[in-house]
Amino acid sequence: MQMRTGIGFDIHKFAEGRKLMLGGIKIPFSRGLLGHSDGDVLLHAVSDAILGAMGKPDIGYYFPDTDQNLEGIDSREIIKKAVSLMAKEKCAVGNIDAVIICEEPKLLPFFGRIRRSLSELTGAEEGRIGLKAKTLERLGDIGRGEACACIVSVLLTEN
Repeated sequence: MQMRTGIGFDIHKFAEGRKLMLGGIKIPFSRGLLGHSDGDVLLHAVSDAILGAMGKPDIGYYFPDTDQNLEGIDSREIIKKAVSLMAKEKCAVGNIDAVIICEEPKLLPFFGRIRRSLSELTGAEEGRIGLKAKTLERLGDIGRGEACACIVSVLLTEN
């Protein structure tokens, strides 16, 4: 069995008047992430990791922020595109390992729902999806609570 690995990264600023979406689910919080889409850094990073494992361009190629028709797009549509390209390459997600970096909100209570959502969107088994939440100990923009970032590693298997 052949394997491929990919790494994804994304970061967005927090903004008032937006919903906080992570992993395709709404997280109760006073602010959301600013972006051309819904700003879901986790789905963006997973999508980029999948695309990278296949040697494809990043999500900006498929969903450019200059396309006004895509403004406010649900990030589940972005990951669905990455997964459809993956299926055409006869690949499947073997595992996902993600680190979400923000000072708040506390994310651990939402990991079960996020894991289920990622499993449904990617086809990965829930037990093969690792989630971690880290802070930056009040250092930098993220540490001041101004932004949220995510780093993801994926392993794809060729069928």
